[in-house]
Amino acid sequence: MNNTTSFASLFRKGDIADLSLSNRAVVAPMTRTSATEAGLATPQMKKYYQDFADGGFGAVISEGIYTDKMFSQGYLNQPGLADDDQMNAWKPVVNAVKQNGTRFIAQLMHAGGQMQGNRFVSHSIAPSPIAPPGEMLGFYGGEGEFPTPTTMSQDDINNAIEGFVQSARRAQQAGFDGVEIHGANGYLLDQFLSTDFNHRDDQYGGSLSNRLKLILDVITAVRSAVGENFVVGIRLSQMKVTNPKYQWASLQEAHSIIKEIGNAAVDYLHFSEEDALAPAQSTTERSLSGIAKELLQKPIIANGSLGDPSAATQALEQEWADFVAIGKTALANRDWVNAIKGGRSLRTIDFSMLMPFANLTNEQQWRASNGIPATTQSD
Repeated sequence: MNNTTSFASLFRKGDIADLSLSNRAVVAPMTRTSATEAGLATPQMKKYYQDFADGGFGAVISEGIYTDKMFSQGYLNQPGLADDDQMNAWKPVVNAVKQNGTRFIAQLMHAGGQMQGNRFVSHSIAPSPIAPPGEMLGFYGGEGEFPTPTTMSQDDINNAIEGFVQSARRAQQAGFDGVEIHGANGYLLDQFLSTDFNHRDDQYGGSLSNRLKLILDVITAVRSAVGENFVVGIRLSQMKVTNPKYQWASLQEAHSIIKEIGNAAVDYLHFSEEDALAPAQSTTERSLSGIAKELLQKPIIANGSLGDPSAATQALEQEWADFVAIGKTALANRDWVNAIKGGRSLRTIDFSMLMPFANLTNEQQWRASNGIPATTQSD
């Protein structure tokens, strides 16, 4: 059975600035810790990302890519865009994804105090000396409690901004269609926004406008570096890696955050939520993406429990999003779009494929031992 009629809104073309996407389905950024020790993208990563393009997705957002050779790296074997060797290693991956029209966006990430592995430094930095709660994630190579980070100086802040700028330029030179600034999930930019982690009393702390300053400074600097015709987006969330239940102080604060960032020089906003169809706060029926659609005229990407095509279609048809980002279900079905079009059954993710490590080698071994391919057609 062909499902293009049942889920017609999912298969409509859409635009982000001047970038045309063949449909409304985007691969969400997912940490895979599968680069070389030196942060170089590999042939294995090329196959992984190309599978999503071959599987019909209109766009792919990369895993978080570290931005400098100082404090930005969050995981061992995380890919980078911190030097030209790393940039050149991405080029065959980018070419493979884009060869049939799929768009490829590089997510730029600074781990801040949520660092779990960094080959350049032995300690982390953050807005304030406050350790993230809980323990590091074993399947990403972390172990034990998070250490207390060092408070960032103005020089540290300037270096972090410059890292975003230079990595954005390298992404552009590597052939990516755009960059996504990672301002979500408890990483550095989100730490500055969060009162749990930001206890500063300078221009970057205290009031909401001060806590937003670094995010807005990064956006401005990146836009200046790449020009007006290169897509710049941002990912936001309330939840953190270490605290999925965290919420902003109020609905009013959520509105202010979304409007301030949405009015900056970004082409889209991407919201990471546990459920993109559930209320973001107790005083609203809308998710963050739904709130943003009400407040802004820019494209909105929704992410969170949208792997069922009915849920994804609902988010689009009730105008809570312009695009849907698929994560866990895309890991189980790299051909998610084509499978839906062809009326083929979707697999539910088996989290044992991510154990003991959420990397591509572990996944490949799991698939081989269980006889489960990454797509419903032959690999």
